[in-house]
Amino acid sequence: MFKKFLIDFFLKTKIFFKSFINKRFIKFLIILIIIILLILGIGLGNYYYQISTPLQKISEQKEFIIKKGEGVNQISQNLKNQKLIGSMWNFEVYVWFEKMGKKFQAGEYSLSSNMNIKEITQILCSGQIIPNQKIIKIIEGWNYKEIGEYLENKINIPKEDFFSAAYDLQWKNKYSFLEGNFLEGYLFPDTYQVYKNATAEDIIKKMLDNFDKKLSLKIREDIKAQGKTIFEIITLASIIEKEVPKEEDRKIVAGIFYKRLKQEMRLESCATINYILGNDKKQLSFEDTRIESPYNTYINNGLPPGPINNPGLSAIKAAIYPEKTDYLFFLSKPTGETVFSKTLDEHNKNKAKWLSN
Repeated sequence: MFKKFLIDFFLKTKIFFKSFINKRFIKFLIILIIIILLILGIGLGNYYYQISTPLQKISEQKEFIIKKGEGVNQISQNLKNQKLIGSMWNFEVYVWFEKMGKKFQAGEYSLSSNMNIKEITQILCSGQIIPNQKIIKIIEGWNYKEIGEYLENKINIPKEDFFSAAYDLQWKNKYSFLEGNFLEGYLFPDTYQVYKNATAEDIIKKMLDNFDKKLSLKIREDIKAQGKTIFEIITLASIIEKEVPKEEDRKIVAGIFYKRLKQEMRLESCATINYILGNDKKQLSFEDTRIESPYNTYINNGLPPGPINNPGLSAIKAAIYPEKTDYLFFLSKPTGETVFSKTLDEHNKNKAKWLSN
């Protein structure tokens, strides 16, 4: 009887533990599957987000070249180097999934920085190559010499041809807004698509047409209502472009310059000295500020004879729509941040604090 009881107890215990272990194992498997599915879901969600979202929100045209014989890996590396995609892995996985690896076509393409991976791949596989065109990018604050050197290196236009064309008096007959003896200040900085056989005159025309377009009727009316000329605005804007990087600070600096002009104080702009020197010194010596030149705003009152570079729309608008404050002085810290002062004593203290060696 006892023996039967032990056998029966053993069998029931064995069944219980077997059932318990099976339940725990099944529960473990379920949890593991859920975790795997979550990881896959997050991974796929992130993948689809990455291939559908551009790397940058700002639109900037870039020239992209696929050379004959380049594979997917080299193409993705070049795209990443030009900051058109953020992940080579996402690009290559997308190409593999869509079976587009053998559809890329050699040639030159015009891509925008606000395109996503899907859009970029579609263009590169469709053969939408630039028909005999190049993309050039003129940076805000470049003077005409820097533009000429850039064009010579980028699209093989001799800089002497560009300089000569910039002094050609024909432009004054074609564009009513032009003042001065040459085009410094009016060569509007932007990204342009030009034909490979374009001449210096062709590119200058594009820049002047763009300037004419950007300077809207409202802007011209506001300039006239202030009793100023476009030439005066562009001249001051070119100084602001080099002096201050931040848009909100530019309007304050414009207000300071106008206040100094009204009080017949010298502008004392470091940007004008660097224009004379032909460099970009962060800190000027006393001797630098004594250089004899009509562009030296440390020894001459008023604006310089003309623009010192070609300013962008932000600096131009700052010169048109300045912000009035109690400030009369400013300086730029080594970090680029602008520090404002109301008095000369306060300004000197800021110089000692931020610009002392």
